Amino acid sequence: MDLTPDPLAVQLRRALRAGLAGVPARTGLHGAPVTDGALGPTRAVLDALGAADFERPARAGGLGLGLTAGVLVGEELGRAARGNSYRADAMAASVGGPAGAALAGLEALPAGTGLTAAPRAGGWELTGTVTVDDAGAGTFLVAVGTGEQPVLVAVPRDAAGVRVEAGTWPPAARFEATPVTAADVVGTLDDSPAGPLARARLRQAAYLLGIADGAHRVAVGYAGLRRQSGTLLRDLPAVSFPLARAMVAVRATRAAVYRGAWLVDNEPEAVGTAPVAALAMAAETARDVVRLSMQSCGVRAMTAELGLHRYFRLAAAESGRYGDPAALWRTVGAERMRTARRAAAGRELPVGATAWP
Repeated sequence: MDLTPDPLAVQLRRALRAGLAGVPARTGLHGAPVTDGALGPTRAVLDALGAADFERPARAGGLGLGLTAGVLVGEELGRAARGNSYRADAMAASVGGPAGAALAGLEALPAGTGLTAAPRAGGWELTGTVTVDDAGAGTFLVAVGTGEQPVLVAVPRDAAGVRVEAGTWPPAARFEATPVTAADVVGTLDDSPAGPLARARLRQAAYLLGIADGAHRVAVGYAGLRRQSGTLLRDLPAVSFPLARAMVAVRATRAAVYRGAWLVDNEPEAVGTAPVAALAMAAETARDVVRLSMQSCGVRAMTAELGLHRYFRLAAAESGRYGDPAALWRTVGAERMRTARRAAAGRELPVGATAWP
């Protein structure tokens, strides 16, 4: 993995930050902190940069920048505390689904148990309640377990038994015996090292990383201006030390996320549990760093001027998507245990080893 800065990535990051700076932020202390979905305000920025072609292979008319570019887009969206209008189209492109659809039920992964799928002639009946990215979308790509592994099913908004609750945030979709057929399945969400689910988890990890980085940036800026008893907040150990620890956590998480993306792009055979670990780590980092940032800013943390309330609500809503962190860590631990047992039996190298001792 090349750790030197990529000039193209630097230019792309600058362009994203410049474009997202012009997107109005929702400063209200109540209601949805962002506008998400295909018609959200960030869509114009992504379309102007041609983000839809970043991950598409060159042979298919794309730019062939790989998952690393998609991860960078997600991080900058989170850093700006804006809606993530990128992940749905990127997931749809990965599985060959319809563009402009909204993702639903991804918070129940990896088991895909947000909905129950009762077998019926030629398909299933979906029942349950899941969150959706965009309440106004015409089609939902719903994650549901129908057997051995979860799948993405395309469900029209006007299908029988579908009801959208747009008054809550995140919005929710309720399914009551909604019929779907095998032809509605647009892709599987297996645990293949470089499959659609692994890629989606890394994009989500990057979005959470950006949320943590953005909140930390706001807190550091405020601590460098606000004085308490004649002393800058950043000069008080009770403020500066937690912010320093938060910075270390953000940098460590960034290394894990971009390493996972690099493995998917360049060494898919060595990916292993890197996407799962990166997502679990990013979810914990986002919650912890946002909390520490709010504590550092004191009573001003929830004011519209600082906007940390948006990062707080984003971290709370986004940390459980694409898999509960505790379940993800259990997955990582179980895989490492299996690897260690196979190594002990002489069938493969121990984790992290390059040669037998």
